[in-house]
Amino acid sequence: MALLADVLSRVKPSATIVMTQKARDLKASGVDVISLSVGEPDFDTPEHIKQAAIDAIHRNETRYPPVSGIVPLREAIVRKFKRENGLDFKVSQTIVGTGGKQVLYNAFLATLNPGDEVVIPRPYWVSYPEMVGLCGGTPVFADTDMAHGFKLQPEELDRVLTPKTKWIVLNSPSNPSGAAYSRDEMKALTDVLLRYPDVHILTDDIYEHLTYGDFEFVTPAQVEPQLLERTLTMNGVSKGYAMTGWRIGYAAGPEQLIKAMDFVQGQQTSGASTIAQWAAVAALDGPQDHLATFRAAFQGRRDLVVSMLNQTNGLTCPTPEGAFYVYPSCAALIGKRTEGGKTIETDEDFVMELLQAEGVAAVHGSAFGLGPNLRISYATSNAVLEEACRRIQRFCGSLR
Repeated sequence: MALLADVLSRVKPSATIVMTQKARDLKASGVDVISLSVGEPDFDTPEHIKQAAIDAIHRNETRYPPVSGIVPLREAIVRKFKRENGLDFKVSQTIVGTGGKQVLYNAFLATLNPGDEVVIPRPYWVSYPEMVGLCGGTPVFADTDMAHGFKLQPEELDRVLTPKTKWIVLNSPSNPSGAAYSRDEMKALTDVLLRYPDVHILTDDIYEHLTYGDFEFVTPAQVEPQLLERTLTMNGVSKGYAMTGWRIGYAAGPEQLIKAMDFVQGQQTSGASTIAQWAAVAALDGPQDHLATFRAAFQGRRDLVVSMLNQTNGLTCPTPEGAFYVYPSCAALIGKRTEGGKTIETDEDFVMELLQAEGVAAVHGSAFGLGPNLRISYATSNAVLEEACRRIQRFCGSLR
C-alpha cells in the first residue's frame, strides 16, 4: 500500500514559490539576483497595526480563539464591507482564516463533490485549480486575451457555464495580470450569472486597495445585490496593509456556507492567531492614510516598468489597472536563440534563460494558464526595477 495519496499526483507545486526559491538559492550561492517573482509588498506593516499586536500580547490575548475569529475582528469586517463596499452582513455571516488561501480552500472543501465544476478565468492565480483538484472538484477554464485586457468577456462566461458548475472564481484586481473590472464590465458578468441561479460566486478581492488613477473598485455583490445570497466575498489584510506574514484572511457570505466553513476549520487550525487578529482589527478600523502612499508608489513603479518593457525588443506589455504585477507577452521571442545556442521554445524557457543569463527572476505565464507571457512583480524599489528592466532589455536584445 502506497504511503502518499493519489490526489497528490494530480497537483502541481506553486510555480511562484518554485521560482522564488530558485532565486534565493542562486543568491545564496553568490549570484547577483533580482527577484521579481514574489507577490508581497516591500513596505513595512504600519506602526499602529504593529502596536495593536504588542498591546494584545500585553493584555494576554494569547488563548485559543473562536474558530470563526474573535468577535471584535468579525465586527470590524462587517463595518469594512458596509463602509467600503456597501454590503450589509451580520457577524454570523463572517469568518476569519489563516490567510485568504485558507478561506478559499475551506469554501471549496465545504462545498465540492466529485464532478462539480469550478470556472476559473485564465490567466489565474496558480493555487485556484490545485485547490479545486485537492477538494475533489473539476477546474474549468474560461479564456481571456490581451486584446480585452485579460478580462473575462460575458460571451465566454456564458459558454463555459454548465449544469455542473458550482462556483465561478472572480479575482479583481488579478494576480497575475493586474486586470481589474470596471463597474460596467462587472455588470456584464453579473447579468450572465443572474441567468444561472445554481452557480455560486467566489470573489478574491485581496488587491482591492491597490488600484490606480481614477479606477473605481467594485465587487460582484455590490454591483448586483441579487447575487448577495450566493456570493462569498473574500478579502484580507496581506496586500493593502503589508501584512503577508500575519496570515489573516476573511470572508462574508451566506450563513449556511459560513457555518460549513467553520465546521471544516474547526478540524484544521481551530482559528487564526489571536495576536494577528487584534492587529487586523487595527488595520480595518484604524487610520487608512498609508493606502494613498502605497498606491502612489505602486502606480509610479507600474508606469516605469510598463514603459521600459514596451521599449524592450520582442516584449509587449499592457498597462494593468491594479495589483502590483505586469503580464507582458514574449510571443515575438519564441523561436529565438540565446547567445549560448539555446532555443526559446516556451515562456518557461524564456524565464529560465533570463534568470541564468541576467539574474532576473520572473514567473512564466503558462504556470498561470496563459502564455507565452511572464509575470513580473513591481513590489520593489524604482532603482531595483530600473536595473531589472535594463537586464531584461539586454537579454531580449541578445536573442537572435
